[in-house]
Parts: sequence; structure tokens; C-alpha cells
Amino acid sequence: MTATQSPPATTLAEARAAEERLAGGVLRTPLVPLSLEGAPARIWLKLELLQPIGSFKLRGAMNAMAQAPPEQLARGVWTASAGNMAQGVAWHARRLGVPCRVVAPDHAPQTKLEAVRRLGAEITCVPFAQWFEILATHTFPGMEGVFVHPVSDPRVMAGNATIALEVFADLPEVDALVVPFGGGGLSCGIAATLRELSPRVRVFASEVGTSAALAAALAAGRPERIEYRPSFVDGIGSPFVLDEMWPLAQRLLAGSLVVGLDAVASAIRLMVERHRVVAEGAGASALAAALTGKAGAGNVVCVISGGNLDTHRLTEILAGRIPA
Repeated sequence: MTATQSPPATTLAEARAAEERLAGGVLRTPLVPLSLEGAPARIWLKLELLQPIGSFKLRGAMNAMAQAPPEQLARGVWTASAGNMAQGVAWHARRLGVPCRVVAPDHAPQTKLEAVRRLGAEITCVPFAQWFEILATHTFPGMEGVFVHPVSDPRVMAGNATIALEVFADLPEVDALVVPFGGGGLSCGIAATLRELSPRVRVFASEVGTSAALAAALAAGRPERIEYRPSFVDGIGSPFVLDEMWPLAQRLLAGSLVVGLDAVASAIRLMVERHRVVAEGAGASALAAALTGKAGAGNVVCVISGGNLDTHRLTEILAGRIPA
């Protein structure tokens, strides 16, 4: 697949094959009902933050690397990531005994970067605009070995789609899922698989108003560049929807639910207070979006995609403030 070619939609067969590859390598995460009186729907939390690296990214990274040619894998792996995919790739690279290199944006949280270094990866930090271009071009000078694209790699998307299999097995009567939208690899992988499992289930993206590129694209009918403002919600958001992902996102997703930073912070506090779990901003955006009621009033599953939140940011949020 070239950098501008749209990846094929994940099939149910590919998702099930990925599920077999991941058996024993990733956690089958629980689906728990939200403890909240007066919620606009029967809201459920798919707790991907319980994965060993604190993020769903372990699924796609493992599925991609398991299918890579051994001769390429021996030269190492690399990815472009703000932290969570970097941890997923580094986790599996250490397990396989191969070198791992990561290109990260310069605003990536130190908590995530330190975790990547602990796993033995080499990190190069670049300005956000230069980093985002890697996602569009799939290249960066000096990198060799297997490139694991955090969004559009079909093998990564099939790994992400195993979440859909678990949700449907645990809750066949699910009506909607709300999935954080970074580049679309998670939401589109899940949505494509659910199209085959149960076409009536709607999949919504969740975004924050400081970087809602998908909402802007859906309104315009095409990807458009927006003003990207960094925030504590660092795991999602971009200046534009990747051209290669736009056809899938437009066709598979029921829409984008945009929430404010204050709503995301409130969702983080709610999960800490009611469930004693710490979600990062990206993961909490799904719950914040579901609480608006715009995903419907039936069984609504929120994919809580990760929990790698800096301690100082968590402290501010629990104190009722919005981190800078």
C-alpha cells in the first residue's frame, strides 16, 4: 500500500485471525457498566487502559509485527507515535529481541516517553508538523526495518478490530460504540468488523474541540486543514484527516461527537471517583461524548483507549482544573 492509497476495510475473517495471533499476548479487557445515576444511556466502559502498556495499541503492534517478514524484522522496527503506539511496538520489539526506533512529536508527554525508553527504544523528537507528515508520507530519514504505521496499516487495524469481537461477545445487544479518533485506525477497524457482525450497530468518533479534524471533514465533505491546538488530550487530534483514511472514515463512521476539554476532565474525574481507574484524555473523550446523549439511549460502549496520564495533570484534574 502506498502512502496515499486507502487501506482496505478490515474483514471479520481478518479480525478473527488477529484474535488468534494475539491470544496470550494481550489482555482480553473487561466491559463494565458505568456507575452513574441519570446517564442518558446504558453506558459501558471497555477498559483498554488495563493492557500491560496502558493502551489498546498493544493489539495492532503485535498483529503487525507477527506478520512482518523475518528478514525485515531482524533489522528492527520503527514507528511514529506520541507515546502509546511507541510503547506497543517497543514492548513487542523487546520480546522479540530486535531494535526499536520511535519518532515522537515534541509535545509528547514525558510519562509516555519515559515508558518507551524503559522498554529499550531509541527516541527522536521532532516538531509536531514534521511528525504528522510521517503519517502522511510513511517515511523518515535514517529509519530502516519494519515501519509500523500507527493508523493505516491494515494489520494494525485488524488488531484493533479484535476489540469489536470482544465487545460483541460480551454484549450482543450493543447499540453504539464511541471510539476516540486520532487517525481513524481504531474507529475504522472496529466499525468495519461490526458491519459484518451486526450492521445495525453505529460507531461514533469522539474528538475534542481543540483538534476536531474529522468533524470539520464531515461538515465539508472532504479533509480540510484546521487549527490544531495542543492540549492535555494528546492521544487524539490532528490538523487534518489523512487522505488515505478519509474514505473509510466517511463510509464507516456514524459521525463525530465533539466535546470540550472541561467535559473530558470531568469524565476523567468521574471514572476515578466511581471506578477507581485513571484514563488519559483521549480515552476519557469517549465517555465525555457518550454523556452528551448524542450516541443514543440504548447500550452505548465507550472504548477507554488508554490510561497513560501524567501524574501532575491528573492532580490538576482531580482538583477541578484543566491542565495547560
